[in-house]
Amino acid sequence: MSDKAPPRARTRLYLITPPQIGDVQAFGKSLEDALRAGDVASLQLRLKGPDGMVDMQATRDVGRAVTAMAQEAGVAVLVNDSAELARDLGADGVHVGWDDMPVKTARNLLGPDAIIGATAKNSYHRAMQAGEDGADYVAFGAFYPTTTKEGTVPAELELLEVWQAAMLIPCVAIGGIKVSNAAPLVTAGADFLAVSSGIWDHEEGPAAAVRAFNAIFDELAP
Repeated sequence: MSDKAPPRARTRLYLITPPQIGDVQAFGKSLEDALRAGDVASLQLRLKGPDGMVDMQATRDVGRAVTAMAQEAGVAVLVNDSAELARDLGADGVHVGWDDMPVKTARNLLGPDAIIGATAKNSYHRAMQAGEDGADYVAFGAFYPTTTKEGTVPAELELLEVWQAAMLIPCVAIGGIKVSNAAPLVTAGADFLAVSSGIWDHEEGPAAAVRAFNAIFDELAP
């Protein structure tokens, strides 16, 4: 029997909603078009208020509008920060931030089948701890400057390379990712690219962005 690790799977796209959504119906149509344009693994509902805190009501409103549609398209829906809201919406799981609910607490609330992801920023140790606590994936970043989220710290490509070589838990790269700068992250070993403004603010529209990202993933597939 070979001792070699199984080949790494093709990188996939992890969508994150815009931080504010004024027209929920219009966003739903834009999301539907994006999901039809190519492979998307997951959608994180991450709505923030002017104070930068989670906007629970906006997240609830958007979640009610798009969760079932995304799930019917084979896309896992995750809620940022709130395991309780994820449960209420019938979402597939939750993403917990650096200072948010512990992974073990989220697991206790949502059960063994839920997807639970955890922010690790640029800390290999924090990522390992999240994995030991039962996280299904860890998110490293920000790899590029971003205006979507405050309080980010820079992360280096080497972090993805080291993690991919040593760990089986999938890693997500996040932070300022666009079609134009995605390739190095894929090559370094990101299992997923988490993208927000790089999709919704793409000059040719979200569907075109999804197609472009998937073309890169296909070209660089292991």
